Amino acid sequence: MKKPNQATTRKSSPAANNVRPGGSADTAFAQSALGRKLMATLSDPATSSANCAVAEQLLRNPVRATAWGIEELAAHAHTSAATLSRFARTLGYSGFAAMRDDMAQVLQGMLQPVEKLRDVMLQPNSKSVATTQSLESGLNNARTTAHNLDTAALADISERLGHARVVYIMGFGVSSHLAAMLALDLQPFCQHVVNVVEFGGTEVAAGRLMNIQSKDLLLAISFPRYAQDAIQLASYAKDRGAYVVALTDSMASPLVPMANSTLLAAATHPVISSSSVSAVLVIEALVTSLMVSKKEYLQQAGRLTEAISNYLYTPSNGRKKR
Repeated sequence: MKKPNQATTRKSSPAANNVRPGGSADTAFAQSALGRKLMATLSDPATSSANCAVAEQLLRNPVRATAWGIEELAAHAHTSAATLSRFARTLGYSGFAAMRDDMAQVLQGMLQPVEKLRDVMLQPNSKSVATTQSLESGLNNARTTAHNLDTAALADISERLGHARVVYIMGFGVSSHLAAMLALDLQPFCQHVVNVVEFGGTEVAAGRLMNIQSKDLLLAISFPRYAQDAIQLASYAKDRGAYVVALTDSMASPLVPMANSTLLAAATHPVISSSSVSAVLVIEALVTSLMVSKKEYLQQAGRLTEAISNYLYTPSNGRKKR
């Protein structure tokens, strides 16, 4: 059986094998149209060593490359400005500047948190300003999310959670913590809960989803900066017939087209890439909706409390013995 999103293997040049984008910006750029052109350039045995060096520099340092001038990039790639200009034209650009502008466009969403931080740092009393703005944005996000939350959709999703054969919860990066919280809260009330990205990275996550089917539900969580892996694996789950629920920040999120239902949590923040305040609010609302949907769930909650009562603090067991 083919693993989800398993890439087709082909022979590539040593230079291409050496490129392993490490950060989220590097990975996203490598998967863009320009990034794929650069990877193809590295994989082509006919590519000159100079062009390979340029392509490798751009793939390894996409963010810094958007700030470099043509002479700076030429120095890093140990080549000439003329070679860079020719290289850009072979990729279909009018010149180096046009290629660099395209790179900046691809990376714009990931660079926004850095730009926001720079703007705040330029203000007088930047520390207190940033703290105040952070608190205010969190409160505003919570109010907006609570006001716009579709309770009918929430009830429908909680009903599906209760009937699903397996409930898969998926979140990468910061969203992995939200996924862990949701998985822990759902575990007593669902037949089987799997935290897809609990450990092991993308390859292990893909393996956990290999047997997902039409009787299962995937709740995928992704906020800016969106994880490409979440989009691809959600698409795989949908193709397998599973019911996909997206918890994200906007209907413009790339996760939405993969979802059968969407829960929105406002996530704007003056400094960091996204806020998790509203996501926690939605998670708690979803779990609450599930718990009150059946009397047996309330009974299960009582049994759970009894089972862990010895581990809970009370004045009697918390008092030190003399």
